[in-house]
Amino acid sequence: MIRKCLFPVAGYGTRFLPATKSMPKEMLPIVNKPLVQYGVEEAVEAGLENITFVTGRGKRAIADHFDISYEVEHQIAGTAKEEYLTGIRHLIDTVNFSFIRQHEMKGLGHAILTGESLVGDEAFGVVLADDLCFGGEYDGVMAQMVKLHKQFRCSIVAIQEVPEDEVHKYGVIAGESMSEGLFRVTDMVEKPSKEEAPSNLAIIGRYILTPDIFDKIRETPPGANGEVQITDAILRQAQEGCVLAYKFKGRRFDCGSVDGFVEATNYCYENIYKAK
Repeated sequence: MIRKCLFPVAGYGTRFLPATKSMPKEMLPIVNKPLVQYGVEEAVEAGLENITFVTGRGKRAIADHFDISYEVEHQIAGTAKEEYLTGIRHLIDTVNFSFIRQHEMKGLGHAILTGESLVGDEAFGVVLADDLCFGGEYDGVMAQMVKLHKQFRCSIVAIQEVPEDEVHKYGVIAGESMSEGLFRVTDMVEKPSKEEAPSNLAIIGRYILTPDIFDKIRETPPGANGEVQITDAILRQAQEGCVLAYKFKGRRFDCGSVDGFVEATNYCYENIYKAK
């Protein structure tokens, strides 16, 4: 059973400067809720109630958010505004949060490896808060992937089709179709050109990884800019065993870009906030 989920949140968020000069990008609000809280709620919905944050300098606001604010609670006690804190109070009461610092930004692979001591020797989820996902009429994306892991017991990456002129922004997979929307990975290429891309099936920020990934990351040499790419380590898992790619049901917003962030805000306002 998967119990843990890792959130790499040490990045600088330079595409949102100057807002992210002193504020974590993961704390940017989608309407009235920080981006990272949506990701934690998705993980908890999937049964992953041990949440590990791989943080960095200037990220203390994330830890503060998932803690009690006595001053705020005192100010709104007995008023209708208490309702606004219902969701975050539930998370604080039911979730185990842990934090570890990534002292150098050496890529997603390095961030995941930094969390090894808190994850331990068991399969775990990874959520990139930049990718805001909703299952819609289906379970959340992580819940969908947990069900698959219970069946296949291997690493799983979430994928979606993207336009060919956008494949250079993603890790892209090639795979053998096992059933509708499910592939056994045969190749993975990080940010290929349009001509080099093996498909238009792009990896998005949801993973379930088996614990042998940590050794694979350690054995992976740094690539461009000295970064350790998680796709290289997962490809080794695929070559030596089995990795699945799952075309999830639902909708994803790239909140690492301004356009995607605005689109997500409008969607949440119309479909979640106003629907309450």
